[in-house]
Amino acid sequence: MMNTATMAEIQSLGDTIRGIRIAMMTTICADGSLRSRPMATLDMEFDGTLWFFTRLDSSKVGEVADEGQVNLNFADPAEHRYVSLSGLATLSVDRQKIEELWSADVEPWFPEGIQDSQLALLRVDIDKWEYWDARSGVMVCCEGALTEPAAEFVQEVGDHLRVDLSGIWVTQDVGNSRMRNEGI
Repeated sequence: MMNTATMAEIQSLGDTIRGIRIAMMTTICADGSLRSRPMATLDMEFDGTLWFFTRLDSSKVGEVADEGQVNLNFADPAEHRYVSLSGLATLSVDRQKIEELWSADVEPWFPEGIQDSQLALLRVDIDKWEYWDARSGVMVCCEGALTEPAAEFVQEVGDHLRVDLSGIWVTQDVGNSRMRNEGI
């Protein structure tokens, strides 16, 4: 059984990626190789799901249909923020959702506008993430569904923190010692 991330963790992740306009999306090709390309992020409240505009005739649509696991990498070198998200991508051609998410920021990539018959969305439901704050030397990892709130909160308290929400335990590496906190 997979437990869910807390609302605080979801909000923290959203705050960490907010303002980073481009993510590198990596998909798995039919031959098993990896392929990455830049994707414009949408300015919206993060709830554990990210949406990206795409074209139906894009190679990534076929790659997602064959193997839905994707990785998204965000980087803001000026702020020393680096984030890696993994999740399941699915294709959506829901016109109502396309209209809801459409903005002038997307137009440069879709010159035919919102009426483009090839316009579609990729929905990525995040299940794992990690980020690095280079200024503090902290790396944080999290695993679990990010769509429902849970009562447990995980606190960052060291040089390296790994969160496994499927068992609700925290392992913290501090120098040569290792701590385990249960029921946080």
